Amino acid sequence: MSKDFDINELDEFAIELLELADKKMPNETKKFLQREGNKLRRLTLKNAKSLVKKDTGNYFEGIKRGKVYKYEGDQTSIRVYNSSPHAHLLEDGHRMVTHDGREVGFVRGYRVFDKSAKEFEQEFMQDCEDFIDELLDKGLK
Repeated sequence: MSKDFDINELDEFAIELLELADKKMPNETKKFLQREGNKLRRLTLKNAKSLVKKDTGNYFEGIKRGKVYKYEGDQTSIRVYNSSPHAHLLEDGHRMVTHDGREVGFVRGYRVFDKSAKEFEQEFMQDCEDFIDELLDKGLK
């Protein structure tokens, strides 16, 4: 006889707990997301400095953490972005064009933000679990 556990229900429970935390304790949730945004920004900046070797203007100074906001109406979110006007060229890649308009090649994008997000995902999940445990401890006292 084998016993199977459906982990999806636990994930749904964790999401419901985070939504409850957002409604009952919005300040704690906002501070938590800001801390996590700062961690992701630092990781993104570290990865950008290791991947992008050329002088790229103000690319590194443009990496910023945004404000906490409601995504699609109900989900509390935060973002890390680059405000430099040429950031999308370094992130996604671009065509190399001469002054007379001839295309002479293509520069591949560095995908700094994608790589940083994937690298940060596991740490973020662990931090969310710790945050939920902390909220449950506060709620029980």
